[in-house]
Amino acid sequence: MKTLSIFIIACFLSLESLAQVSLKTEFIGNSAYMYSTDSETQQGQVGDREGSAVVNQASIGLPLHMWQKDTATRPMILGISLSGVYAKLYNHHFHEEMVSEIMDLQTGLFFIWPLNEKWSVMASGGAGVYAPFTTFSKIRSTHVLGSAGAVFIRHLTPTLDLGGGLALNNSFGYPLLFPALYFNWSYVGKVKATVSLGNGLEASIGYDFNSYFCLSAAFDVNGQMAIVETDGKEQIFTHQYMVTGARATFRLGKTGLSIPITAGVSSFRPAYYSGRSLRSLFVFDNDYYFNVAPYASVGLTYGL
Repeated sequence: MKTLSIFIIACFLSLESLAQVSLKTEFIGNSAYMYSTDSETQQGQVGDREGSAVVNQASIGLPLHMWQKDTATRPMILGISLSGVYAKLYNHHFHEEMVSEIMDLQTGLFFIWPLNEKWSVMASGGAGVYAPFTTFSKIRSTHVLGSAGAVFIRHLTPTLDLGGGLALNNSFGYPLLFPALYFNWSYVGKVKATVSLGNGLEASIGYDFNSYFCLSAAFDVNGQMAIVETDGKEQIFTHQYMVTGARATFRLGKTGLSIPITAGVSSFRPAYYSGRSLRSLFVFDNDYYFNVAPYASVGLTYGL
């Protein structure tokens, strides 16, 4: 199962959210831990195992300097991104070892260089800590991953950006190159729609009732990972979730503050171990995931 390898491969910001501070808490309800194979007849709950989760995350994207090029209408931007996630997994009736918490901390620099009115290059580089605990004294070099990458972005329309490139990271123990994708589309009016593929997937369509309130249907894909050691071997533990729901966004006047509140379901929540080797990328063996569960989240976003 490589559902969200984008999280391991690269971390690119949306061009629309370069200067933004975001806080969010997510609640994923209890559901059965499932097992499935390629055969539809071999699937079902793994014993009486079940679990829920709470995820707290914070991020900031901050331009450090901007230059205006004479040959392009868009400015060159150098900035910094910081993010932190703490996921608490409440696992019940697991007889084998199972990760119960994940701490992901990331920092990096990004640079956006407009080549002309239609093309830009976005490059980023940084490092992060991906650990199955929150005790800093336990962090070792194996928990630290570095990454770098660049994508060429085509500005097809004022509201549609599409790009591709390469990303380099050492998630599998040594530096490897992977393809990197970028997609950002938005439509702004009374009906408001956005689709963003950069750091995860976010899609929504809704209606702006006024400048203070918007109601939308949302589909998000998110996740965390940790480097763990089991039976003397390094492995990657991946926790992912796909969310569908209704989102109410309250805007606090012209302050730039908004409060998004989402209620819905986590339709698919994989939680599994995989080998930290190149071979594991091409092994599609048994899949383990938590079943459908109720979902709710509340956030606070400030556009700088």
